[in-house]
Parts: sequence; C-alpha cells; structure tokens
Amino acid sequence: MSSSNTKLSAVTGSARKIKDNAADWHNLMVRWDKLNNDGFQFATNIVNMKNSQKEHQPVDDFSSATVSQSSAPAVQQQTAGAAELQDECSKLQTVVDQMVVIVAKMEHLTAIQQGVQDLEEFQFGPEGRTLPLCHSWRTKEFEESSRVLLAAFRQELKLKQTVLQELAHTTLPDLHMVYLSCWLHQPFLPAQTRLALEALLLETGHRPL
Repeated sequence: MSSSNTKLSAVTGSARKIKDNAADWHNLMVRWDKLNNDGFQFATNIVNMKNSQKEHQPVDDFSSATVSQSSAPAVQQQTAGAAELQDECSKLQTVVDQMVVIVAKMEHLTAIQQGVQDLEEFQFGPEGRTLPLCHSWRTKEFEESSRVLLAAFRQELKLKQTVLQELAHTTLPDLHMVYLSCWLHQPFLPAQTRLALEALLLETGHRPL
C-alpha cells in the first residue's frame, strides 16, 4: 500500500465522512445498474406481450359465426394475457420504486457533503480549507461532484418514471423501441457520470492512483 493510501486509510473527521460518502456513491450506483438491467428485462417483456396481444386481436371482417365459435378461447387467452401483462408492469413499478429510494439516498449523501462544506467554511472562512483533504481536491470539489451526480440521477429517474407510465399504454411499435432504448442506454447518465464517480473514488483512495 502506498504512503498516500496508508494516510487515507486512517483519516478521521471531514475526510472520513467524504471517504465514506464516496463508497456509498459507488454502492448505490452498482445497485442502480442492477435495477436498470432488471427493469429492461421487464420492459422488454411488456413490449413483447403488447405485440403478441396485437397479433391475436380479431379481424373486424370475420363472420359472426367464426367469431362466436372462437370467442370463448379468445376471451380466456386475453384474460390470461392481461394478467401476465399486469404482473410485468407491477415488477417494473417495483424497480422504479427502488430507484426512487436510491435517489433519495443520493440526496442524503449530497446533504451530508454540503454539511461538511458548511463546517469547513465555518472553521476556515468562506474559502474553506486551503489544504486538500485527500489527494488533491478541496472540500468544495467533493460537494460539486456530489451535486453533478445527483442531478444526473434525478433526471434519469424522471425518464424511468415516464417510461413506466407510458410503456404499457403505447400501441406504436416504433415508440416501444424508443422507450426500450431510452431505458437501456440511460441518456442522462453519460460516460462523464461514470468518470465523475471514478474521479471521486480515486481522490478518496478507493481506487489506486
């Protein structure tokens, strides 16, 4: 272990809170990624079920006799399909609910970081501590990093909630594909978001320099 990492392993006070926050950010983002993968599978199932229902809808110009003969099995199939679709929608709702909890925890981490920043300004003046707490960042840079991450995940959560609300009610296949693509690729969490986390982990000693 390097001397800098040895130093960071024994930190206390503000530096310890910042290091613990960085670890929590990492753990929350790992949980988010797992939920995103699970949610994409549920969303895909919903789209496949919607497409299957559309394919099995009766054609209007069937004769009344044909419709009468096939109506009972068709109704049973539609009922079963509706139940399965509702089940997948409930699973997707659970995923989004868990994402709401994660963002709430991210808000708590950001509030803690703001508290550390306020304490530093109270102790050392408006500019805060002049020496870095860990490797090179000042306290304000940790607070700014947390705010950037929180803003990105808040926006992505709003997108997930929109997909949840619209996916099962949309009948256009192209729109289904747009929703699935948005869920999978997470446009509000670009590569810069991951880099921000990596920088935070490097600075706090959770990643080797």
